Amino acid sequence: MKVKENYKSILNILQEQISHGILPFGSLLPTENDLAQKYGVSRPTITKVYNTLQHDNYVVKKKGVGTKIVYQRSKNKLTFGLLLPGVGESEIFSIISNRFLQHSRDGEFDCLWEGATTGNADMRKDLTEKSSVNYIEQKVDGVFFAPLERIPMADEINREICEKFANSGIPLVLLDRDIVEFPNRSVYDLVSLDNFNAGYTMAEHLLDAGCTIINFVYRPNSAFSVILRYLGAAAAIHKRHLQFDKNNVYCGEPENLDFVRNIKFLSNKTGIICANDSTAAMLMSSMDAINVKITLDILICGFDDMKYASHLKSPLTSYAQPCEEITDVAIELMMRRIHSKEAKPINVSLLGQIIPRASTEFST
Repeated sequence: MKVKENYKSILNILQEQISHGILPFGSLLPTENDLAQKYGVSRPTITKVYNTLQHDNYVVKKKGVGTKIVYQRSKNKLTFGLLLPGVGESEIFSIISNRFLQHSRDGEFDCLWEGATTGNADMRKDLTEKSSVNYIEQKVDGVFFAPLERIPMADEINREICEKFANSGIPLVLLDRDIVEFPNRSVYDLVSLDNFNAGYTMAEHLLDAGCTIINFVYRPNSAFSVILRYLGAAAAIHKRHLQFDKNNVYCGEPENLDFVRNIKFLSNKTGIICANDSTAAMLMSSMDAINVKITLDILICGFDDMKYASHLKSPLTSYAQPCEEITDVAIELMMRRIHSKEAKPINVSLLGQIIPRASTEFST
């Protein structure tokens, strides 16, 4: 299955190839027609890409000559590789990748990224493994890695990828989650949302909304960060002297109506915390299909504050991640690691904020 490219991904690919010298100073880019055919997009899409590159001083378009590269790469710059397989599935990684690329465009360092995005888990795995090999071959100065999730053997694959970089002497900073299950910690620097606090905050929000029963729903093969959200929720519920145990935790596919029917609730008393917005959105649709009413029978919330969250039938309460801050701190840790490879690993957990919407307000 071929990954479909778009304006943004093609622009990112060309920016990175030019910045890293793969497309060198003084050379000509392919004609707009040729590049449109290569990526399977319209010529106006490529025209928009080339105009943006010219605006950002990467190229100059000259009639009768072509599109010439005028960007000169500094030989003293560091080069970092991005391994963000979740870009095809979650908007948070798109924000993070754009933040990295903005730092690169500002001249702070060179940034390599495959640029392709896909929602298919197996394709994400293949792209991640191939990019890892490429980064090692190109001897990048460091790699930012958001570990794979929701695929079989993800934990083993993540460890193998990290070990390959470690064996090659390439510093690694993890984003969003660790490669080992809490409370264990890997030997790598990590920047993430404070998932425990986020889970605690969401549970408190539902309790304050009148819920006396809270369930937690997540998909199989989810990231270790989900465990921290579950534990945070449990702490908030137990503090109110309410019950929360394994019977309140449900693992399954939210589009599976048989699974959804098994989720127990007491009408007008139950709140459901979903591991992320995509799980919540699908669960809301499934609940509607079995005639369970959001805001009347149950309340529901998620994490990540995806763009569609506010446009669902019942606008979804969500917990927004500090994506740009995660990126900036990760860069600081990478610079520290480059200057002191023997420094002990640091785990930085940042606070986000809850975005309350109608899905956590009982109807009167």
